[in-house]
Amino acid sequence: MQRLICHELIVRGAKDWTTRVGIIFLMLTTLIIVIFTGVAREQYKQNALTSSETSPAIVVNPYPKQLLQAQAKTIKPQSVQIQNFSQSLIERIKQKKVVKKYVTTDKFSKYQPKLAAAQVHPSNYGERFSRDTKGMAVSNQPIIVLHETTYSARSAINYFQNHNVDEDIQASYHAIIARDGTVIYLVPPDKRAFGAGNSVFKNTDGTIETVQTNPKLAPSVNNFAYHVSLETPPDGWGKRDIREHSGYTQEQYNSLAWLIAQSQVPDERITTHRAVDVANGKVDPLSFDFDRFFKKLHSFRKLHSIAQSQS
Repeated sequence: MQRLICHELIVRGAKDWTTRVGIIFLMLTTLIIVIFTGVAREQYKQNALTSSETSPAIVVNPYPKQLLQAQAKTIKPQSVQIQNFSQSLIERIKQKKVVKKYVTTDKFSKYQPKLAAAQVHPSNYGERFSRDTKGMAVSNQPIIVLHETTYSARSAINYFQNHNVDEDIQASYHAIIARDGTVIYLVPPDKRAFGAGNSVFKNTDGTIETVQTNPKLAPSVNNFAYHVSLETPPDGWGKRDIREHSGYTQEQYNSLAWLIAQSQVPDERITTHRAVDVANGKVDPLSFDFDRFFKKLHSFRKLHSIAQSQS
């Protein structure tokens, strides 16, 4: 009997010891997990802090993509659409080396054309270069070249949205003026639109201006030109052998003048595709009334005198 009781006590003691060891093991395991988790959290926080300090910040562009995200959608007027292109001239004005600049009038502020934008495939425009293909610095003052679309404005935009691999057929304008006067922004003014092929501009001094930016192509005015096109009237669509058509609407003349009035490009540097073209037979814009256009332009902007520096 006594042996039985002793055996039972030994078994019970063994069980109690095993239980105690198990409990101690579980407590130690839990403690290790807690400590490891805490260290891991601190390491994660430290890594996140280090990453935020050393990685560049992601900046979201607050502007619509070159004002080209909207399709046939009214957008806010941009009073510096062409002024940015004339930055060198503006800088000279700030330095008081130019005694006059253009300012817009009350009639300009009261005219509010419809505005839209359309995207152009990057193959159809490029950067403006500060040097030509021979490495010579170029500093031509801006000109504005007037065109017409030949077909509808929509047709021209469709073409500009194609990926044109062949450099000989790449083309674009900076803006199109639709028949109803809508100003459709295409290529940003600080970029080089491919509006003219082999071309030159003859200034008032008789000097010929042109820049070669591609060794495979003839020199052109594109590097210093702002190209704006008028939508051709339906009676002139596709008729390349004609010399006139029904002309442009009053809304087109108004909006064209409104657009150009925002620039510092003088009257004598506003020209046509016909005038700058070399041997390609370009005759646009057909039936363009310069008197009508300049009358409206002069009502939208005036020359403002600035005192010249005395130093």
